[in-house]
Amino acid sequence: MTQRDPGAVHEIGAVDAAAVMKPPGHKYDHGHAWVLAGPAQRTGAARLAARGALRIGAGLVTLGAPGASLLECATQTSAVMVRRCDDGAALAEAFGDTRVTAVCLGPGLGVARAPDLVAAALRTREMAVVLDADALTAFEADPTQLFDMLHPRVVLTPHAGEFRRLFPDIHSRLAAGETSKVDATRAAAARAGCTVLLKGIDTVIADQTGAASVHMARGDRAVPWLATAGAGDVLAGFIAGLFARGFAPRTAAEAAAWLHVSAALEFGPGLIAEDLPDALPAVLRRLAR
Repeated sequence: MTQRDPGAVHEIGAVDAAAVMKPPGHKYDHGHAWVLAGPAQRTGAARLAARGALRIGAGLVTLGAPGASLLECATQTSAVMVRRCDDGAALAEAFGDTRVTAVCLGPGLGVARAPDLVAAALRTREMAVVLDADALTAFEADPTQLFDMLHPRVVLTPHAGEFRRLFPDIHSRLAAGETSKVDATRAAAARAGCTVLLKGIDTVIADQTGAASVHMARGDRAVPWLATAGAGDVLAGFIAGLFARGFAPRTAAEAAAWLHVSAALEFGPGLIAEDLPDALPAVLRRLAR
């Protein structure tokens, strides 16, 4: 996916098969993604994201869990590794391993824990970071606190409610019909200084330069069964996995959005979030032909 005129809006079609396929190499050649888990009995969202990151090709994925949920995570995963991570200091220590290339925070993280962990994740500006769910909601009272920490290697993945919490004035104009979803997402990305993926039937992705793209899940790409709990967590994991592999922020978001819908189409009605990562291999096999 090449650079485009920032004034144009690109409709996302099939992803570049050559880019998505993993070339030969060692597992560390394909990146190491961390996904941070929340408290006990709330780890499902992070586990979904972690499985998504692994299925989409990250060489390794680690769930960073607080002590209280460490056992819960360990008994629910096999290929995904588990490591204790109670706070921002522990996350910073984990980043001492330079082979860690991406981190996903937010799914099931807990609003109270999020600010410390988000600050630690964003402190290393070379780190690719996906912020979703609680990692966004935690800054509702003062979004500028988050914006001041963001950098171009970040992707925000809000749904409409999270978008309203971070960008209330832009959301008001969108709700009033005074701006389009594309222009609203562009304005949000410019303010945040990073890539924003605004979820919906028409998912809009924009970065800080004004470049924007749209994935329209309509017509033969319509997937009403994708409106299910946990689907957004898997999408965040897909982005993190591609990020870990070295994809640029907007490219990772675009490819993940297309593959997310394609996996839902592959499985069909009756889909639940756990099915999305496991439907992905058939999509990738078809791309490789």
